[in-house]
Amino acid sequence: MNALWIISPVLMQLAIAIVLFFMWGRVNAQKWTSVVGSGLAMLLNVALFYKIWAGGTLVMHSGNWQAPFGISFVADSLALTMVTLTGFAGFAVSLYSIAGIGPSRIRFGYFPILHLLLMGLMGAFLTGDLFNLYVWFEIIIIASFVLLTIGSEKLQLKGAVNYVVINLIASVIFLTGIAVLYGLTGSLNMADLSLKVRLIENSSLIHISGLLFFVGFGIKSAIFPLYFWLPSSYHTPPASVAAIFGGLLTKVGIYALLRIFTMIFVADAFWLTLFGSVAVLTMIVGGLGAIVQKQLRHVLSFLIVCHIGFMMVGLALYSEAGFTGAVFYLIHDIIVKTNIFLVGGVIFLFTGTYELKKCGGIYFERPVFSIMAAVVIFSLVGIPPLSGFWPKLYLLQGSFAQKEYWIVGAILFASFATLYALARVWMEAFWKKAPKDMPGPLLQKLEIWNSPRGKALVAPIIFLAILSLYIGFSAEHIATLSGRISEELMQPTYYIDQVLNPKNTSYGQ
Repeated sequence: MNALWIISPVLMQLAIAIVLFFMWGRVNAQKWTSVVGSGLAMLLNVALFYKIWAGGTLVMHSGNWQAPFGISFVADSLALTMVTLTGFAGFAVSLYSIAGIGPSRIRFGYFPILHLLLMGLMGAFLTGDLFNLYVWFEIIIIASFVLLTIGSEKLQLKGAVNYVVINLIASVIFLTGIAVLYGLTGSLNMADLSLKVRLIENSSLIHISGLLFFVGFGIKSAIFPLYFWLPSSYHTPPASVAAIFGGLLTKVGIYALLRIFTMIFVADAFWLTLFGSVAVLTMIVGGLGAIVQKQLRHVLSFLIVCHIGFMMVGLALYSEAGFTGAVFYLIHDIIVKTNIFLVGGVIFLFTGTYELKKCGGIYFERPVFSIMAAVVIFSLVGIPPLSGFWPKLYLLQGSFAQKEYWIVGAILFASFATLYALARVWMEAFWKKAPKDMPGPLLQKLEIWNSPRGKALVAPIIFLAILSLYIGFSAEHIATLSGRISEELMQPTYYIDQVLNPKNTSYGQ
């Protein structure tokens, strides 16, 4: 029974995708099947999270092949936190897509591909095997490429080519790292690798393998200097696709870095210096990019890059406070980044443009929606006591404790850059009067509170805004969760024992 629990998030998304494929061409049926399925999947993920929280890590060895010979699925606190957040974001995007995605895209398979993407994400979080992680990454790339190209607009195709080429290069580098590591150890199970890597005397080969993983996952995470593909890709698809990309896809790379560099590779002075340098440069470059952009989704894309730097700080500090802050920021960022791209989609429908200079007047025309958008914006900025404030506090405390003042300076710079960039978004899109050359609303009769389409657009924004408010105002609960994950990352002995000790595992048939 435990085996089914462990892989139930993956199986649920696969089942929804299969049902949707049988509904090909039936637009309304696909919409409601996706929303209902996403809602049920979200509740299932929450139930599994509480099972793990109360009972500890669960492990499944596929086909009765015990580790390290078979493929293991491991449901621990970090994996289930990521799966649960993916369920929240997936439900919100599915609901938004009812009104935000046109019938033509739905007829070409938008909804089943969306659920295959969610399946790939959940598989990547739950796997305990490096090659299986590579397989899930490829599923993610294929599904996301299809979502980027549905509609076949010129800008979409250009962004999709940039995205898929760079990510395929990252996959090749990742696969090369796997090959080197397998050649050195004869194993691909992460728990088994944690023990065997420490026995290898040739540290140079271990560092080479680690660098291959770092570059491969770094490209997927959009860290400096490997971030350039993201701003040229994430502004091209519809808002719902951009939301799931902005909220989740780069976080898979961060998850992999946290997992690999706390379990397999020893964090010596070389790695800590590299992590710190990359974190600082990512924050600075992302912040500067966001400040100078003039198009809303370009601003948000560079903020994705900037805020990845905050999560890298956790690896650079390699302390309980650092990991707690990084995981807390990861939780906050998935919810808020998904939401702000959805808010951007509604802004586009109101104004007919993403160009900030051509926007305006939303606060005077839609004051209630504007206040709701302000909650999302202020959460991303980190205005206390909203969700973005608390993880920065942990990261600053950890940086001061280790006297890493250059990291403190970068965190403060990135925070002020975020404040400036989003304050400009607020002033341009909401506060100033609508300019004469504004294209005008794409949906003239869109009534947010009175029309079914309007409610479908706003309901997921409200849902995610409530979650972000909970993260901010119940920060002690999120800090407790982040602290537990931090302890498990720094002391992976329990994870290793659960995977390699057959008395504590479940078996998939």
